[in-house]
Amino acid sequence: MAASIESLLEEISGVEDPIEELQSLKTRLNVIFSLLNSNQREQVELCVDILERILMALSPTCLAQNYRVELQGGLTHPNQTVKILALTQIGRIVEHPDAVTEILNNHDILQAVIHCIGEEMMAVAKQAIQTLSKLSHSKPGLDKLFQSDMLKVMKDVMATSDIVRYRIYELVVEISSMSPISLGYCANSSLISQLLGELTGDDVLIRATATEMVTTLAHSQHGRQYLAQQGIMDKISNMIRGAETDPFSSLYLPGLVKFFGNLAIMDSPQQVCETYPAFQNKVFEMALDPDPVMIGVALDTLGLLGSSVEGKQVLQKTGEKFKSVLLRMSQLASAGATDLRVRSLDAISQLLTLQPEQQTEDLLALTESWFHLLSNHPMDMISNISTQPFPELHCGALGIFTAIATQPWGQKLMISTPSFMEFVLDRSTGQTKEAKDAKFALVGSLVCSSTAAEILGSQHYIRLKTYLREGPYYVSAVATVSTEGAD
Repeated sequence: MAASIESLLEEISGVEDPIEELQSLKTRLNVIFSLLNSNQREQVELCVDILERILMALSPTCLAQNYRVELQGGLTHPNQTVKILALTQIGRIVEHPDAVTEILNNHDILQAVIHCIGEEMMAVAKQAIQTLSKLSHSKPGLDKLFQSDMLKVMKDVMATSDIVRYRIYELVVEISSMSPISLGYCANSSLISQLLGELTGDDVLIRATATEMVTTLAHSQHGRQYLAQQGIMDKISNMIRGAETDPFSSLYLPGLVKFFGNLAIMDSPQQVCETYPAFQNKVFEMALDPDPVMIGVALDTLGLLGSSVEGKQVLQKTGEKFKSVLLRMSQLASAGATDLRVRSLDAISQLLTLQPEQQTEDLLALTESWFHLLSNHPMDMISNISTQPFPELHCGALGIFTAIATQPWGQKLMISTPSFMEFVLDRSTGQTKEAKDAKFALVGSLVCSSTAAEILGSQHYIRLKTYLREGPYYVSAVATVSTEGAD
């Protein structure tokens, strides 16, 4: 059987233009489609492999006009790879403005695609979500999904299980994020309000998943405006406050904090922290918490907040609170689980980063003071971390040096630290690609700084420029001389 299929493939591959020889090609393809009706897995998967290659050569219009029936059959095929093949090709059709009408007018195909969201295999469900998301890029597509009996089909599929319900939510959030108009369709369907209602449900795991979905919706400006109008920011702030008395809060609290962390970056750190003080207080509490999950989320959030000038100023205003958190970050970077050490180093790097155009006297003084809060000898502390036999720690430490390399006070510390410039220029430290890239980024930051030549001295600066010119992976040639008769 496999041999006969391979011979068919050879015949088809001889067709120079499959569109021009459509009728001949259709006859041959019908043979392969018919061979999908088999219990032999190898035969089915070989047919799928062949069809994948051939169908991609056909235009979406050609597919829609000539292979609708075959693709519809694929959506209910017992083999998951056939379902994925059909969904992928239907996804191509719905993206095409001329071909999409064939799908919009076919109730059975649309219903079958929606039912695929309820499939056990996640890959099938994901492909179905992607296909329906593409369909929603047009008004006719939105009309079909949300203003026809397809909406009832979606709601019926949602009732299958908690897992499937959240797959539908994923689709709805993805569509809502496209534009204010698409959000309007989703809101009018009541699916968004149903999702928001699950934020305060009894099941803490469902609450945590709902928070993730709402955070995704908040990535778009129109999504954030909608959530604000629905009072969701206040609701999540109250949930953070109430978490103190909930023994299961550790399951959903990280998601609530991530929500506000993302909100602060996309809007205004100052506005978010001042309007929702429970968020900032909780981040500081979590940084000092013994639970590694809480610490990790706090570190990531502090890094996000501190990546902007406004965020740095907000953190600085908290005075001693932030100083104690920074000391904790330093301790975590120096010892403990590798994951938390890396996240600490990354967060510290973000806190200390200042772009050249941001380097006012006040902000330079701020980052310098934070660096010195890390340790009595912060250069030695970071250098020690960089020499440990863990590539991710080495790169994290270099990230901090890169952050301060553009700032005059950082360059002064580097030139005054014995052997530091030799360490920077030594290509033998850190042999992984990531380590070489991190070292190259550090050298690049120094070379690009307008103050480096004066502070570091011309000799070091020339060597740094040479390093930069040679690239991150340069290896100097070493001459060897062999002596005849030597052992």
